[in-house]
Amino acid sequence: MLVQQILKDKDGDKAGEGVVTITPTASVGEAAKVLSARRIGALIVSNDGTDVQGILSERDIVRAIGASGPGCLADPVTSLMTADIVSATRDETVQSVLGKMTQGRFRHMPVMDGAAMIGLISIGDVVKAQLSELSMEKEALEGMIKGF
Repeated sequence: MLVQQILKDKDGDKAGEGVVTITPTASVGEAAKVLSARRIGALIVSNDGTDVQGILSERDIVRAIGASGPGCLADPVTSLMTADIVSATRDETVQSVLGKMTQGRFRHMPVMDGAAMIGLISIGDVVKAQLSELSMEKEALEGMIKGF
């Protein structure tokens, strides 16, 4: 299965909802409020919704609070975001993306078309796609064995 299928499936699940972004000048506290209100795990840091300057996750915020206290909530998101982004393309396989996420130990990955972000996938999306693919393979094998 390819990343483009995951994006297509996500569009069906969340019609009208795009990738949630936050501007580089926003505070970590503002980001935490958006994450909480939207019940999501990460925000893309972007000026226009398609350029990717970084990614900020719940884990980044929790680690910063643990290390320096709640004062970090006033800092700009750029102070905590991961700027060295690992991304996927729509033509990548689910296995490739899963390998990148596992090796990099992260749970969210922007999907890019050249320099423009076209989506965001999570480890949950990738696992769901893998399970769906395995289920289809199982049914096909059972059908062959039973002679259907």
